[in-house]
Amino acid sequence: MRFRTLPDTDQLPRALYTAAQVRGFDRLAIERFGIPGLDLMERAGQAAFDLIRRCWPDAGRVAVLAGTGNNGGDGFVVARLAHEAGLQVQVLQLGDRSRLRGDALRNAERWRQSGAQWSDFRSLPDSVDVIVDAMLGTGLERAVGGQWAAAIAAANAHRAPCLAIDLPSGLHADSGAVLGDAIRASATISFIGLKLGLFTADGPDCAGDVYFDGLGVPAAVYAGSPLSARRLDWQKQAGLLGPRRRNVHKGHFGHVLVIGGNQGMGGAPRLAAEAALRTGAGLVSLATRPEHVAPVLAARPEIMVRGVGDPESLQPLLRQASVVALGPGLGQDDWARAVWHLAIGAGRPLVVDADALRLLAGEPSRRDDWVLTPHPGEAAALLDVCGAEVNAQRFDTADQIQRRFGGCVVLKGAGSIIACGGSVPPAVCSEGNPGMASGGMGDALTGVIAGLLAQGMDLRDAAESGVCLHAAAGDVASRAGGERGLLASDVVAELRGLVNQG
Repeated sequence: MRFRTLPDTDQLPRALYTAAQVRGFDRLAIERFGIPGLDLMERAGQAAFDLIRRCWPDAGRVAVLAGTGNNGGDGFVVARLAHEAGLQVQVLQLGDRSRLRGDALRNAERWRQSGAQWSDFRSLPDSVDVIVDAMLGTGLERAVGGQWAAAIAAANAHRAPCLAIDLPSGLHADSGAVLGDAIRASATISFIGLKLGLFTADGPDCAGDVYFDGLGVPAAVYAGSPLSARRLDWQKQAGLLGPRRRNVHKGHFGHVLVIGGNQGMGGAPRLAAEAALRTGAGLVSLATRPEHVAPVLAARPEIMVRGVGDPESLQPLLRQASVVALGPGLGQDDWARAVWHLAIGAGRPLVVDADALRLLAGEPSRRDDWVLTPHPGEAAALLDVCGAEVNAQRFDTADQIQRRFGGCVVLKGAGSIIACGGSVPPAVCSEGNPGMASGGMGDALTGVIAGLLAQGMDLRDAAESGVCLHAAAGDVASRAGGERGLLASDVVAELRGLVNQG
């Protein structure tokens, strides 16, 4: 997923808003700042048409799927501008035309008066170069059905690329959940404020490349409304890792202790440990089952690996550590539970992942010095809900876990969400790729965050920067050989280059 702005700038807005907030901004621009709604609709249509010309300059045939609300009104403007530019344009209407109102109706009338094609949707013709999705916009709250679902399915099956106006139809603007079915756009152009749902859950799949146009709305419109979330990437976070002084030694950069690797699972903690080293931790120890010691030492001698058969032998290692990464390959047997209790009680900052989260779900506690990194299944266990509820409300899920367990919460997945409570809104990472859906990626993330904590970052910065660094490393690794077959070790290998770009 790539993010761009119109007109060309180097920055996409980092503030994310709910659909209700953006509707409020639109209303303020009209009522308080005197920008006619018709002008805003014209600007939106012009921006969308300009984007078509930029992305698909050879397109000569355009089909506009138009609904009956303001999103449809934007579509009528696109259709008119394309027609005036000499393109062949068809408007395919969804919904009852008699329900068109206000500015949308005025633009529909202008289209009708042009004498160009306007018919009810039956199907999409094959002879189309670009499809414009102007059906539903941001107001959808229930699953699509009937002709709407048929139009979405037809657009998704068509060979032509699709441009979504403001939001892909069928996508929930706030949660990023698909409501029945949703447009899979090649590009989406969002107006006035970026919507939360574009950046998490199914949003990245549905939106394609994201563009933005503020439509000339003055900055004062946004002043009275706090943003709902922040969009982060490694470019934004990299500056937190400044250059190192010359007169330093390994003790200045912390000591990470990774605890995990039950029988048959020695690779997980090894990945976490190496990720902590590659992120810049001064020392990294690994406490694991004794049978994993030799393989880890052979593969990465820089890791100080200790066999822990008797859980009590963990105590001196805990006393030496400045940060504990707990959970990769830990398991849930008696050994795992014993070392988990020791680690939780050691008074060290923690990064808690994998099986350690399952154990926490069974014995809940709250503290302010840990980062919890659940995937959706682990999040469901922590809240005792079904996985579908997590995926349908990712921002709310991260917030609930944070309020219940404290610290910072990283809800992993497409558009990982970082919630740390307090007055700062949650963050969502806009990097990463589907090649990272493979074993060991979460273990690597655990090590990255632990490595940043060891170097002195506070909890929020380590969680947010760790997620972005891990995602950016995944993107670099995928560019080298593609997404399929991407390994966690490929991602770990890219960390060093990125942490030295700050």
